[in-house]
Amino acid sequence: MTRRSMIAAAAVSAMAPAGAGGALAAAPAAGRQAPGVYRYKVGDIEVTALTDGLNRRPLDASFVRNAPVEDVRRALSDAFMDTSSVAISFTSVVVNTGSRLILVDAGTGGHLAPTAGQLYENLSAAGIEPKAVDTVLISHFHPDHIGGVRLKSGELAFPNAEIVVPEAEWAFWMDDGQMSRAPEALKGAFKMARRVFEPIKRDVRRYDPETEFVTGLVAIPAPGHTPGHTAFRLSSGSEELIIWSDTTNHPSLFVRNPGWHAVFDMDPGQAEATRRRMLDMVTKDRLLVAGYHFPFPAVGHIARRSNDEFAFVPEMWNPVL
Repeated sequence: MTRRSMIAAAAVSAMAPAGAGGALAAAPAAGRQAPGVYRYKVGDIEVTALTDGLNRRPLDASFVRNAPVEDVRRALSDAFMDTSSVAISFTSVVVNTGSRLILVDAGTGGHLAPTAGQLYENLSAAGIEPKAVDTVLISHFHPDHIGGVRLKSGELAFPNAEIVVPEAEWAFWMDDGQMSRAPEALKGAFKMARRVFEPIKRDVRRYDPETEFVTGLVAIPAPGHTPGHTAFRLSSGSEELIIWSDTTNHPSLFVRNPGWHAVFDMDPGQAEATRRRMLDMVTKDRLLVAGYHFPFPAVGHIARRSNDEFAFVPEMWNPVL
């Protein structure tokens, strides 16, 4: 065989169909993401972020109460996001102290959207058995935070866990008078609170502002979003994480524009005051922040861009702990 014939044979082989002895190139599209799990350390404490999925809310003039919808669309466009709807993600965290597993907020339970309710499968992907969770710590009673306490069948999703909730949230959402006076849009939240908590009301532990749950995990009062809305400070050694809860919704809107009032905030003025206080705290002290509605894995820092504008800076992905 001559050198020229060898080159010609190689060229013919390169043009041969993939099925002629090689691996098939075609494969069905997956249609969904791989499990949503991300771990990081705060000092000696391991934190596991678990996505519960997301919901897409059509954007209308009611979403931000005190800003023109055109300004909201411009902010979404500046963040390279769809301007016809707002993608609202849900991320719970598991705090592993070495002796206790604490789940902070229980997700939607799949009640809000077909693209949510992924917490249980992501717990499994993370190697965390629901029966191993010692505490379910609730920040507030909105359905996307408490719906996952129970499976759709009605059984407790975390059968061995103590359920711990803010005293002010219990007092508001479990009060029949408050429910009777509530606008129609809030009736579903009252009903969800009763579905979740009524059968176990004697066993639910209620906490006061600034309660320390375990060494290094302390409640931070953050009212306004709801009457007893709570954030948390996790400390270990010289490192700290602020578990932001719903101090802001999507950061491209409400971190960047802290004066905007989201439709979900029950007391918009108080929510804004809380938001500004928390933004000042985390930027001054350069604290790590985990936001329930931040894009997954929902952890990073917040930078001050001007006196009245901030930006969320995602933490760089780290393949090791």
